[in-house]
Amino acid sequence: MTEQYDLIIVGGGPIGLACAIEAQKKNLRYLIIEKGAIVNSIFNYPLYMTFFSTAERLEIGDIPFSCLAPKPGRQEALEYYRNIHRYFKFSINLFEKVTEVKKLENTFFKITTDKSLYESKNVVIATGFYDIPIEMNVVGEDLSKVRHYYKEAHEYAFRNVLVVGANNSSVDAALECWRKGANVTMVIRKNEINSRVKYWAKPDIENRIEEGSIKAYFQSNITEIRENEVEIDTPSGKVIIENDFVLALTGYKPDLGFLENMGIQLSEDELKTPTYNPETMETNVDGLFLAGVICGGMHTHKWFIENSRVHANMIVDYITSK
Repeated sequence: MTEQYDLIIVGGGPIGLACAIEAQKKNLRYLIIEKGAIVNSIFNYPLYMTFFSTAERLEIGDIPFSCLAPKPGRQEALEYYRNIHRYFKFSINLFEKVTEVKKLENTFFKITTDKSLYESKNVVIATGFYDIPIEMNVVGEDLSKVRHYYKEAHEYAFRNVLVVGANNSSVDAALECWRKGANVTMVIRKNEINSRVKYWAKPDIENRIEEGSIKAYFQSNITEIRENEVEIDTPSGKVIIENDFVLALTGYKPDLGFLENMGIQLSEDELKTPTYNPETMETNVDGLFLAGVICGGMHTHKWFIENSRVHANMIVDYITSK
């Protein structure tokens, strides 16, 4: 027989774990299904990434997050969330991918994965947005030297590296690669570094650009990527530079098709914001909830761990009140 639950949580990131904590408190029969490792998005962050948030703003389940530095890094966050799992002993299936969520006539949902089938009265989608890169759609983007994810700088030392974008990930990568000996060029669509860049990194990158250590083309776009060079459209005309690697850190987007296949309505504007009740987080499909950054659609800078932790309480309180 298919296993049945009160709540299935799709996504084992911090917000999915927070939902499980609340479900556990209310004695709900729940299961987290995560396609990768626990807090998989954080695991895939750059090795030496530092959070903008302070440690206490990343806490879940009233468990303190101890951190010596003012801001925690990736390694400390992984340790914290592993310890959260050790403490709460979650019901969680790792490395299992949900492929379909379908509402049945008996008010249950059928959850299909690449390994099994489940049924649940309620489902929370807490899948984040880090899995699908926003592509540039230029010739040569499919070359192996083009990377949409950045891990560490060593591979790029003493090479010609082009970094696309002016957000936190782009700035961090540009600075780290330059400090490890890379010849770094940035291509930036707007006329300045993004105002959301971390306050300690923004003056650093601006000073490196001003002194000429890092070359930056503002109000510019890549038009073609070739094996040993890149063509750039700038305000002064076409520029061709020698190139070994392109770090196309142009952002990521949620799997909106996955939401639509469940019956969740999206806004018709470019943000594609999912429909949900902001007081309960329930979508237009009864019993189907959203939590975390997925709630913002393409506006991926609206929700973070620190301001969406409350979604867990809202969802479980509503489920148990029905």
